[in-house]
Amino acid sequence: MTSPEQPLRILAHTSAVPRIRRELSRRSLLGLAAVGGAGVLSACGGGGSGSGASNPTAVPTGAPPSQVATGGPLEGSISMYSWGDYDAPEVLEAFTKDKGPKITTDSFGSNEELISKLVAGKGTGGYDIVVPTGAFIPQMVQNGLLAPINKELITNLQHMDPQFLGQAWDPENNYSICKAWGTTGFVYDKTKITRELKTWSDFADAATKEASGKVSVLDDPAEITGIYYWANGIDWNTTDSAQIDAAEKFVVETLAPHVAAFDSYPGGQAIPQGTHWLMQVWNGDARIGIQNSKDPERWQWVLGSPTTELWMDNWAIAAGAPHPEAAHAFIDYVLTPENQLANVDYIGYHTGAKDIEDAAKKAGLDMLDMVFFTPEQIATMKTGEVNDAQQRTVDIWNKAKAAAGA
Repeated sequence: MTSPEQPLRILAHTSAVPRIRRELSRRSLLGLAAVGGAGVLSACGGGGSGSGASNPTAVPTGAPPSQVATGGPLEGSISMYSWGDYDAPEVLEAFTKDKGPKITTDSFGSNEELISKLVAGKGTGGYDIVVPTGAFIPQMVQNGLLAPINKELITNLQHMDPQFLGQAWDPENNYSICKAWGTTGFVYDKTKITRELKTWSDFADAATKEASGKVSVLDDPAEITGIYYWANGIDWNTTDSAQIDAAEKFVVETLAPHVAAFDSYPGGQAIPQGTHWLMQVWNGDARIGIQNSKDPERWQWVLGSPTTELWMDNWAIAAGAPHPEAAHAFIDYVLTPENQLANVDYIGYHTGAKDIEDAAKKAGLDMLDMVFFTPEQIATMKTGEVNDAQQRTVDIWNKAKAAAGA
């Protein structure tokens, strides 16, 4: 089992001919979820900070028996609620062709939106499969929003790399299985910024100088405050008021006046079109943007240092899922090596499968340095938490937007 300080990496991919696709709307991660997610969970009975150290192992009380699959006949359909454009279409189509159930997909833009929908639907909201980020799983379990997974029906779990299993938020994988990992860094236009940028401090310095007015940051509270914490070697899960005050001063007074956009997916347009010169970005989206640029050599990707984040999205089943047998069958299906590779190829993030790096190399995927990271790089990444600082973080985000006028 890996600890939050011992996480994984990330990644992205591509085929020989770069795939042009819709923006990779994978998430708005911790920050936006904090806007309403933590409050929603508290309102429905949850407590605590929800840090990755939580240990959700008990079955939620009052859970209907239908939510646990037994290996019986598959129902005729599945409803999945996930981040947008987050599954290879060919995998979804193949599942229906091979197994029968038709898949209906709906997308959310943040964990907050996911949680709110499930709470409003008193657990399921009509969905079978959901894809929450790891830090939110303990509270979701405690509040009866997730059903336990019958791992006897997930035989293809054997194809997962053990280091991607047994995370602190669900040590026994009773409620979740890794879908994808990612991290945060930045890209810059080397024709406009001619010096080498290596760290978050370099990012901040360039943002206030040669890139001023041509800077974008992720549209996520935790990400923008993270720049300050990561640059200064501060735990980005801090609840220390003095450290948070310092982060606010930096973000609102120093950085924000130079920011032109809050853009969570610059890989969709900003990088290919050269709209901005310096962009905070998730690694998979950065890779897509560079691949789709007419002049890829113009762009330099930098993994944020000295530290940065690591996030993991997870396959999970909604409490009271109307089609639990089909939901289990689908999760088992996507964990086969061939389907894992297809999803790495499509979404651009590491899926946690065994030997996926070798498979990606054999398949001819390029830019793998943005897909598979070294142990030294992985050691610099840390998962986020949902804690008592969330509201302050959101307040800083709102003040930054006002200061930027973006």
